[in-house]
Amino acid sequence: MQVKTPSGKAFEQRKVFGKEKNLIALPDLVEVQRNSYQWFFQSDTDPDVRNSQGLQELFEEVFPIESYDGSFALEFVRYYVDPVVMSLDEARSRDLTWSRPLRATIRLANRKTREIKEEEIYLGDFPAMTERGTFIINGTERVVVNQLARSAGVYLSAELGIPGQESFLAKLIPDRGAWIEFDLAPGEVLSVKIDNRKKIPVTLMLRAFGIQTTDELLALFGAKEVERDLVEDEVKGMLLAEAIISGEGEGAVAIPKNKRLTKEDLEALWESGRTKIWVWDVDPAISATIERDNTTTPDAAILELFRKLRPNEPARMENAREYINSIFFDPRRYNLGRVGRYKINRRLNLDIPSTERLLTVEDIVAIIKGLIRLREGNEHMDDIDHLGNRRVRAVGELLQNQVRIGLLRMERIARERMTTTPDLATAMGKDLINVRPISAALREFFGSGQLSQFMDQTNPLAELTHRRRLSALGPGGLSRERAGFEARDVHHTHYGRVCPIETPEGPNIGLVTSLATFARINEYGFLVCPRRKVVNGMLTDEIVYLSADDEDEYYVGRADTPISEEGHVLPTDGGTGIYVRHHDNTIEILPEQLQYMDISPKQIVSISTALIPFLEHDDANRALMGSNMQRQAVPLVFPDSPIVGTGIEHRIAKDSGSCSVSRRAGTVTYVDSDRIEIATEDNDKDIYTMPKFRRSNQGTIIHQKPIVTNGQQIEADEVIADGQACYGGELALGRNVLVAFVSWEGYNFEDAILLSQKLVKEDFYTSIHIEEYEVESRDTKLGPEEISRDIPNVGEDALKNLDEDGIVRIGAEVKAGDILVGKVTPKGESDQSPEEKLLRAIFGEKAREVRDTCLRVPHGEGGKVVEIKRLSRDKNSEDMSPGVNEVVKVYVAQFRKITEGDKMAGRHGNKGVVSRIMAEEDMPYLSDGTPVDVVLNPLGVPSRMNLGQVLETVMGFVAMQNGWKVVTPVFESATAEDLMPYVKKIQETKYPEMRDDCKTTLFDGRTGEPMANKVAVGVMYMLKLIHLVDDKIHARSIGPYSLITQQPLGGKTQFGGQRFGEMEVWALEGYGAAHMLQEMLTVKSDDIRGRLKTYERIVKGENLAKPGVPESFRVLIKELQGLGLDVEIKYSDGSFGELVLSEEDDDSGRESRRHVSFKPDSTVDSLEEDFGLSRPSKVTTDNDLFHEHAVEYSPLELHETDAEKEAEVLRDGDTDLFSDVAPKKVDQGDDI
Repeated sequence: MQVKTPSGKAFEQRKVFGKEKNLIALPDLVEVQRNSYQWFFQSDTDPDVRNSQGLQELFEEVFPIESYDGSFALEFVRYYVDPVVMSLDEARSRDLTWSRPLRATIRLANRKTREIKEEEIYLGDFPAMTERGTFIINGTERVVVNQLARSAGVYLSAELGIPGQESFLAKLIPDRGAWIEFDLAPGEVLSVKIDNRKKIPVTLMLRAFGIQTTDELLALFGAKEVERDLVEDEVKGMLLAEAIISGEGEGAVAIPKNKRLTKEDLEALWESGRTKIWVWDVDPAISATIERDNTTTPDAAILELFRKLRPNEPARMENAREYINSIFFDPRRYNLGRVGRYKINRRLNLDIPSTERLLTVEDIVAIIKGLIRLREGNEHMDDIDHLGNRRVRAVGELLQNQVRIGLLRMERIARERMTTTPDLATAMGKDLINVRPISAALREFFGSGQLSQFMDQTNPLAELTHRRRLSALGPGGLSRERAGFEARDVHHTHYGRVCPIETPEGPNIGLVTSLATFARINEYGFLVCPRRKVVNGMLTDEIVYLSADDEDEYYVGRADTPISEEGHVLPTDGGTGIYVRHHDNTIEILPEQLQYMDISPKQIVSISTALIPFLEHDDANRALMGSNMQRQAVPLVFPDSPIVGTGIEHRIAKDSGSCSVSRRAGTVTYVDSDRIEIATEDNDKDIYTMPKFRRSNQGTIIHQKPIVTNGQQIEADEVIADGQACYGGELALGRNVLVAFVSWEGYNFEDAILLSQKLVKEDFYTSIHIEEYEVESRDTKLGPEEISRDIPNVGEDALKNLDEDGIVRIGAEVKAGDILVGKVTPKGESDQSPEEKLLRAIFGEKAREVRDTCLRVPHGEGGKVVEIKRLSRDKNSEDMSPGVNEVVKVYVAQFRKITEGDKMAGRHGNKGVVSRIMAEEDMPYLSDGTPVDVVLNPLGVPSRMNLGQVLETVMGFVAMQNGWKVVTPVFESATAEDLMPYVKKIQETKYPEMRDDCKTTLFDGRTGEPMANKVAVGVMYMLKLIHLVDDKIHARSIGPYSLITQQPLGGKTQFGGQRFGEMEVWALEGYGAAHMLQEMLTVKSDDIRGRLKTYERIVKGENLAKPGVPESFRVLIKELQGLGLDVEIKYSDGSFGELVLSEEDDDSGRESRRHVSFKPDSTVDSLEEDFGLSRPSKVTTDNDLFHEHAVEYSPLELHETDAEKEAEVLRDGDTDLFSDVAPKKVDQGDDI
């Protein structure tokens, strides 16, 4: 098939239907990852002038490390990040981590002698980020997902109840350290909880922070001394601002200063002759709290606070002071963080320097004042789901938090070594520092952390979306179980920052989201999005990035707000006002009041959603499915970019890293399928190599082909080679096909899809899939395993594709059961006969017993061997696991044409399964004889409300007839008015029978008769998804059984059976199908003897034996006996005894009792005699043995109970039986 080479600038030749001009281009779509990693390492900055951030901040935090007596200190000077030590391809092929070494200059200072020893120390290998924003960990590509977590800061809220009984709360969340909760309860007492412990008066905490007197305390809250009449109502409950001693004798009154006045106090004062007193004018909550607080000095407050927080420890002053200092005043234990300080300052209108990361008295006072304002209705409550209160922790910050754990462990070890090293004066820094904790922390984070994920490499869009993902899960985030509706819901602050459409459909819905197209992350980690500034009703070209907090305060208009040619904002639809967003409302204002405007209609959605044309005509649920399913599209062998695009296809192809992009401008001097050479303008040469047939994480291919020609002039940053699922530098996930919406013989019932044979014949939807098979040669107790061509009991025909080492050759066609790598494992040897001893003496090791443990192609797989990787201990000793001598990986590729059972989808959530592939000549055809490619069910449109697919079909038909590819961006798509002139032209020239709604007459391909009604026919972009029938179809006759229950294993990977569960049993019970049910639960499951007998009878053509007792019954009895219950079997004749599995074989009744023990079954021998079957000692699911031999699954036999027989079993039984049984499941079909 001839395939034309597309131009690298296909997107520039598209006809554009968009109305808005984009003022700024899309930002770099992977900058989130790259910027954050650069923030952490600052590798491009001079080591001596690095900012205090990322790794530098960690070193400054941990160092200096001082010895316990303070005489020695390890001081940090600077660090260096060295270049990577190997290529990306080498790391991939050898299963290594692509990393760069980190070195630090450390000083060991002797503070007594003032001697300083400076040296460079290696601190381990840190995984390096690739240009594409990913990591190579143990040979596989991984992505660190951005976490959207609650920001440090202060949050005000209220627990509303009966009016007057409300509780007002303020939560202070630090970056690290104790959470503090302030509570203004209905009783007007201000209390505080530290780390959810006992409540204490807030004044107690303030005194512990150093407030000396009650007068100072009152001054903090702006208390003033005022003179009041005793008869005023509000005087009761106020604090006295003077000490009163009045009168003598029995009527004398003595009231100390700062006492809260009660009714009795006021009556006593009145009787003593006082009419006026001086009181503190302060909020009743403050006076009530001071009254409740029994302490008067900071020391007393510290002791009391210690008693409340550590009730079981003796309250000594030095202990208490040390403990309180460690909770609040040690920057390592308590730190608000840069973001926490910024948020607190902003929320409480404070002006504390950003370098002050500890809690201050000023903070506490401002929080209390905020609570009082909230009670009075002068303050708003905080919404924890507001994006002003949630921030993004990108890879750099997540890595910083993990490395901090490793550095703190390292610090503890270094301090201990300072104490234990006998002669510290002669020691060096490297003797004290152990880098293992850092390496362990990194390994944990990248290898098994929840946010370090196996990269989705199905296609370029899936890769790019994975790097732009936001997750509320992970350490320090939410958990699926605890997250309610509010945390998952779309919030008004998501507009322009987080996509409201793209999210998974399962339990993670709303918790895993995607970054919107134009969104960025600011220096504090908050999401910001660009807006155009409007001044006095005049639109300017100034772009301002607003955070969610900032935007709430402004009037922000939509991107499609009417603007005059001069740039004046016009009223909407001839009215007087325009509609704008303000907080969480849409309101109408005058054009002069507008402050900002959106820059593009597509800034609301993510890149995946922005690929859906006519998105505004689709229901959100279907748009969600469309966004998600585009990421599941399989890269095709002959892809094509969509006729109806949205204009961002080229940016996704370029930014995903799938395409090769020129670094500098120049002229192409050489091009072939593997390499492009470009002579640059400064007489240099750039060489680009292209990956070929590389396997992705999902088994699809990673492959590039050039789209430039010799002598072509190239600009910088231009696509020069298409990657997989790209065409002409644009994303190309599927093919443009002619579709008709019509019911056809029931073959498109329930979203099924009818295809034309043409799509198979012309490889429209053919894809290449590469599977990796791996085998290890290990040391066993009986000797090493060998990779060899010399395999026992295997004919020459099975070895024809193997080389002299026993490894399949590249290019060989293999099918299920074929040997890929020959391997033999030593077998436990029994007593040798004289003949065997003689053979061993003559031939030595060659005559030893081995068993076949070859790597074979699994059932249902096959293809062409495209690559072999071989790693051996002598060459790659540092990379091998302990006990492994050699690893061989075989890569098998297969062409997969589209077939019945494959899943297909459009871009609008219109998914279905191929039900029939019909001859091209039988497909319905248009009046000019053009047969349609795909027939879809028209009932798939109305209830799903995704009309975008119909509009795309019409637009596609118009574009195809005119030879265009078009751009119709989301939220500013082409309208019916735009298309009508072109539809009229088609009616006049080609299809006169076509109606204005683009419905036309369709003819039945089998009869040639026209269909009764007009049918919607057009061009739709359809994808083949990765849910392929070849990966899912599965059948089993016999196969491996579970070790304990003896029931068949489950799942395709285990070659398991279909579970006949409780509800299926009910179904058969309902029909009274007793015999079928009995078979299902016995001979087809865990009646060990019965299933063997059944196989034997089927082979011999006899009637089936009566089912016996299932193994699960025996397991139940053993379980009960294990619980200490004496369980016996009672027979129908009233006697008790051991369990007999099959009465049919017990001719002598129950005179000789039978039970189960291990022994190869005698029936095996009879089968071998009758049918010439050989019984393999070990069964692997990787071959088809069990299709021929059922006997291998029956090592259990019933025989008489006596000591001699038991000894015989142990002596003669297969010693191999338990040699390598896996703990959870039968590994590759063990005999039990």
